Order: sequence, then structure tokens, then C-alpha cells
Amino acid sequence: MNKQNRQKKLHDFWKRRGLFLSGLAMTLLVSWAATDQAVALYILTGTDDAAIILDEDTRDVPDLSSQLVYVTSSGTGYDVTLAAGQTVTVNHHGSTISVQSRKETISALLSRLHIELGPMDMVAVDLSAPGVELTISDQITYYEQVRETVTYETERVANPDLPKGTEQVVQAGVDGERTAIYEVIWSGGEQVSRHFVEEADSTAVNEIIEYGTAATAVTADDRIASVNQNSDGSGTLVFQSGATLNFSSAKSMTATAYTAGHGGADSCTATGTFVRKGVVAVDKSVIPLGTKMYIVSSDGSVVYGMAVAEDTGVRGNKVDLYYDTYQQCINFGRRSCTVYILE
Repeated sequence: MNKQNRQKKLHDFWKRRGLFLSGLAMTLLVSWAATDQAVALYILTGTDDAAIILDEDTRDVPDLSSQLVYVTSSGTGYDVTLAAGQTVTVNHHGSTISVQSRKETISALLSRLHIELGPMDMVAVDLSAPGVELTISDQITYYEQVRETVTYETERVANPDLPKGTEQVVQAGVDGERTAIYEVIWSGGEQVSRHFVEEADSTAVNEIIEYGTAATAVTADDRIASVNQNSDGSGTLVFQSGATLNFSSAKSMTATAYTAGHGGADSCTATGTFVRKGVVAVDKSVIPLGTKMYIVSSDGSVVYGMAVAEDTGVRGNKVDLYYDTYQQCINFGRRSCTVYILE
């Protein structure tokens, strides 16, 4: 019985010792594997316009010796070596530590500070300030400045002197280059977004197009195509050319032609202007002086056109229309007209 107990205890001892040795071997294997690969994905900023990403897909190792930083590679990744005596600020989980480097890799420095990286952690290395700033997080945000080609943009500017519906190019557009700033976000070892933030400068020249806002002018030979009248008497005259005139009211009046030197008419009006085609004499109690009008015979056969009330000498619902020659006055004579009072 004693012999059997001794054999059982011996068996249990070797079994426990075997498990211990197996575990020790596994620990050594994991430790060896950890020393043969980079501890994290590195994002280096402040070295150039664009950020440098160091991971297993990086092809070319950058020369950063001017920054007192050296990139080394192993079979499966990269690490970064800091020159001795550099001030290194480490941001990790809300805490900040400042130390002096010992010509060591970032992996070794973090190990010396007892900082362990999580499986999704990344290391942002900012070289823009004096010394080096390390930020360790599973989410890294930085701003990247890049030089890129850019297509010119087109600006449209209203020009009240151009007829409505027309446009002209006053400045030709030219493509160029710009310095653009992007916000870049990495999370869990992958770039998740890259958004344009602002344009620092650009050599592109925008195209400028002016478009007309002026209404098409009504010419002397233009004819009314339609009259759109509202219930209050106002409305719009639409001409064959596409031009329009808005009126506040339309009056049926008797019109008589006159010219200077006949019937006592003088060459100067009651408002001090000189007579000319388009000057109309009115009863200022019916149509105030200065009123703009468009006048056409009631049957539409004669168009007097644009006119201004600048003279007096008639009474009641009448107007006198100035013509340049006596023969034109004879041709027009006296007839019923529609006087559109323009807005």
C-alpha cells in the first residue's frame, strides 16, 4: 500500500512539473515573438507636408535623421529610434509624462515607462515642436497639409447693364495648384475618414461670368404682343421682342398731334425741357407732370410709344403728342388712344 502511494505522488509531481515547463516554454516563445515585430502602427507628423504612416505595408523607409529620429525595420514591421537627450512628452490615457530619451526605440522607451499598448493602440509621433511628442490611443486625429492640383471655380455676377437673358465671360478660368489642409482620423489601426478643412493658398484663377438683369429695352418698332391686366387695373405689356413694361393703370384718352411753330406751340415745355418726340402735354390734374407712359391708338394701328408728361396746355381727359414735323402731325391728326401709365 505504501509503495502504491509513493508511485501516485511521484506521478503527480512529474505531471505538475511538465505543465510548468510547458508554460515556461510558451512564455519564452511569446516574448521572442514580441521582440521580432513593431509594437504599433506609427503615424509621424511634422516631418513634411504629409504624414508618414509606418506599418507592415510601408515600402520605403524615410530618412528622418535631420529630425534626430531614425526608422528601423525588422522582418514584420518598423520601430522608431530617438536620439539621446531629446525631450519626449508622452500622452497616454489622459496622463502626460515628460522624459529624456536615451538613444532608444520608442518601444524601449514605452517599456521603460511601463506603458503597455493595447491591441488597437497606435502611436502618433509629432516632430513639429522642439523635442518629440508621443500620443498613444486607439483613435488618432491629425491635420495633413498637401499640395494638389485644383480646377478653377466659376463665379456668376449680376450686371444690371446687360439685357436680361444674356451673359458674358469677363475673366477666363485657369486651373492651378493649392495647399489644402485635411483632417485625418485613424481608429483601431485603420484610416476611417479624411475631410477637407480649408485652402491655405491657390494659384487657380476663377472664371467670372456676368449675367444681365436689365429688362429688354422697348424699341420704336416693337409691337405689343399681349396685355396682361389685373383686377385692380394694373398689368404688364408683353412685346414681340420679349420685352415687358409694367403699368399701374390704363386710360382711354383723346390724343392730338402737335409740333413747334404751329398752333402757338413753342420749342420749350412747361417743365423747362425742349420739345422732342416722346414729350406729351397733359392736364396735370389728370396726369401729373413727370409721369412715364406708353401710348398706342385704340385700334392698334399707330404706336406713339414711350412718352413723358412734360408739357401742359390741355384740359380734361386729353393728351397732345409731340411730333417732329407738321406732316407727321397731319398723318396722326386726332384719334382715340390707350395711355398706359407706367410704374
